[in-house]
Amino acid sequence: MTDTAAEETQFGTFDSEGNYTPRQIIDTDLGGVDIEEAYTSTMVLVEDGQLVTGTVVRVDQDEVLLDIGYKSEGVIPSRELSIRNDVDPNEVVSMGESIEALVITKEDKEGRLVLSKKRAQYERAWGKIEEIKEAEGMVKGLVIEVVKGGLIIDIGLRGFLPASLVELRRVRDLQPYVGKELEAKIIELDKNRNNVVLSRRAWLEETQKEQREAFLDDLKPGEKRTGIVSSVVNFGAFVDLGGMDGLVHVSELSWKHVDHPSSVVTVGDEIEVEVLEVDLDRERISLSLKATQQDPWQEFAGSHRVGELVYGRVTKLVPFGSFVQVGDGIEGLVHISEMSAHHVDLPEQVVTPGEELWVKIIDLDLQRRRISLSIKQAAEGGQVAAEYQEHFGDHAYDAEGNYMGEESGSEGQQAWEEYYAEAGEDAPAPGTTETETDEHGNEIEYEYVEEEVEVTEEVDSAEEAAETVEDAAEAVEEAAVEEAPVEEAAEAAEETTEEA
Repeated sequence: MTDTAAEETQFGTFDSEGNYTPRQIIDTDLGGVDIEEAYTSTMVLVEDGQLVTGTVVRVDQDEVLLDIGYKSEGVIPSRELSIRNDVDPNEVVSMGESIEALVITKEDKEGRLVLSKKRAQYERAWGKIEEIKEAEGMVKGLVIEVVKGGLIIDIGLRGFLPASLVELRRVRDLQPYVGKELEAKIIELDKNRNNVVLSRRAWLEETQKEQREAFLDDLKPGEKRTGIVSSVVNFGAFVDLGGMDGLVHVSELSWKHVDHPSSVVTVGDEIEVEVLEVDLDRERISLSLKATQQDPWQEFAGSHRVGELVYGRVTKLVPFGSFVQVGDGIEGLVHISEMSAHHVDLPEQVVTPGEELWVKIIDLDLQRRRISLSIKQAAEGGQVAAEYQEHFGDHAYDAEGNYMGEESGSEGQQAWEEYYAEAGEDAPAPGTTETETDEHGNEIEYEYVEEEVEVTEEVDSAEEAAETVEDAAEAVEEAAVEEAPVEEAAEAAEETTEEA
């Protein structure tokens, strides 16, 4: 071992046995600066809200320690690491990485320096975003979250992209966009409220403007296109035509009345529509679904004519009459004056909603889509519409196609039938001849006959006619008891009937 006893270094000396003797400081090397002042001058001075740069010296599950040259390391809580919620600190920073942070407080209750990485990022990004908006530029960011009503995009801060502005048409399922990088235009900026609203649709409209113009130029009113229902709203349905969406207004969905568009179409349906109008200035397309379907009014008018009898169902009563459905989506009006041969004050005196009955077509106005019907004239008979003739059979119509119905007999016969119903099974039928013996032992023969009773103003119902016929029958019996010939008994009955 070499002798180092006389050897002196800036650190001190070693003797022959290797013992160390520190170097004696004779003069101060601080240059006259107080040691506390010298210590303080080596530290970084910080203030609340200041941006600082430091090195990551420790990463825990709930915080990160950052050396910024201060008297102690700064603490970045996990919630202050990223604009994303519930992130693992190890996914945001790594040991030895140099990052920028903002001073939240120089000394909290525990005497710690508290920093925020996300707020520093926010301050840097905000100034850049303001410049982009002024220049009407675009921003690009990663979709980090789906929230109520839209998406959150990381553009250095949390930018909100409403669901209605994600695509050219509204998107219902936003989950597939998470993790994708999207470009969007800034449409609203409010630093005080920390509010940034984006629109990807505006970006798409600008980038696809030429394609849309070409698509609209190629689209002509009157032509038919096949599309997919992209969304259903209260006032109609939007249909994707393969380049742009067109609107089918609720009034153009069906020839029938539509309570809500969802009762006609659903999202994803492939339908054929007709182009009604193309607005090049507003870039709007009006479509019609019912224009591709058979017009029920045209179909009804082609298969029916005035004077025909049709079967219908009463749908609604109004003060001036009733509406009767006579076809699929076809309703006609029976005016109150056409409801009965007698005077009618209210429609409910004759019909009730849901009642099915025969009506006669008395007027058919295809242009105004109006049909006038009559219950009164239907009762007088007429030719039945072709679709009902097969149901009743050929025997119910004469050679000219007029409905004859079932043989109901005369009013007198109807009165007899009511009389028999009251008398029971023992009542004799018309034409029956019976013989009886009077109190003197004489045989008297008499016959039950049917009398035609003319219903006058005094006798204006079947019930009164039945009573009159019953009186006539009693007259026959009385004549028979008085031993009058059968002919005289019949004449007595006839005279009684005429008097009635």
